[in-house]
Amino acid sequence: MMHQTIRSGSPTLSDDRDAHLRLDGLTKRYGDSVAVAALDLAVPKGELVALLGPSGCGKTTTLRMVAGLIKPTDGRIVVASQDITQVPTYRRDMGLVFQSYALFPHMTVAKNVAFGLEMRSLPKPEIERRVKEALAMVRLEALAERKPRELSGGQQQRVALARALVIRPSILLLDEPLSNLDAKLRDEMRNEIRDIQQSLGITAVFVTHDQVEALSMCDKVVVMRGGKLEQMGTPVEVYEHPATPFVASFVGRTNRLEGIAQGDGRVAIGSMAVQVPGRPGGKVEIMIRPHRMKLVDVGSGEDAASEGVNRLAGSLTRVTFVGDLLQYHVDVDGTEIVVEAASDHGRGFRKVGAPVAVLWRVEDTMVFGRGA
Repeated sequence: MMHQTIRSGSPTLSDDRDAHLRLDGLTKRYGDSVAVAALDLAVPKGELVALLGPSGCGKTTTLRMVAGLIKPTDGRIVVASQDITQVPTYRRDMGLVFQSYALFPHMTVAKNVAFGLEMRSLPKPEIERRVKEALAMVRLEALAERKPRELSGGQQQRVALARALVIRPSILLLDEPLSNLDAKLRDEMRNEIRDIQQSLGITAVFVTHDQVEALSMCDKVVVMRGGKLEQMGTPVEVYEHPATPFVASFVGRTNRLEGIAQGDGRVAIGSMAVQVPGRPGGKVEIMIRPHRMKLVDVGSGEDAASEGVNRLAGSLTRVTFVGDLLQYHVDVDGTEIVVEAASDHGRGFRKVGAPVAVLWRVEDTMVFGRGA
């Protein structure tokens, strides 16, 4: 489980010189504005890496520089030890799947998929064979003669994926390809894209602002903020051991509490104190995941702190039913804490206004220096 001490906020970088895709100091400026700032990144062959962050963090700009659609201000893009920074898009051997699908409306599904091969002047029998294989890969063989307007959103996304893969690119680039789909289709397409990527062993970079997509699909997650890399690691590393408060709050849900470290492993929060891992000092911010907290009634047999367990008392202000979860909102000295628990056939609701206590294990506490 998590055992966290104060972190400086420095990102974790890969220095793998044998990476299939490597970005060295990649930078993009627009006048005085820096969209991407000296980004270093190494992507091993066959891995799927997510660029994750809020709108405006530089993730799509980074992807478009890799694709050759935007010219970098500084830095290098290296693929298989070859510097391709100045190589035009059509010679980069990359497949790109756009958020908007970008299908040709007047062409059939088969013609859309064949377009890249025809531009490469492949023999017609070879084009037909590879289009058939690509459509089979995305389970659209029966829809080869339909037009894009006759397809659902999920089917259009599969066509866009087949079109990108049919050219057998060295690298697959995906720019928020699932954002236009409903929740159920997103789940299905996440699994399909991951299965196809793994079966082909293709190196892929996936841009998303959705933490679930990044955590569930990818080998590595690169969290970006303000054009800079905040942290890179496996989904488990980024979720369980966030390097900064921003990463902790963006990748997963968190409760944030400010306090003063006492130097003895305790942090004073208002009139109360909690235990934390290590012995931090000064002003700190502690964060706890809602699903790792437990709500109990004040005065019950469970209402007690123990060795390795923290307790904060408060009052219940709201209960939110979200299907598989109940979210309890608790006011603790003017700070709201959210506790999540599995719903039980509509049972488990507590009365708003009731005095309650929130318990959690010390080891589930993340600690950061204030301003980290």
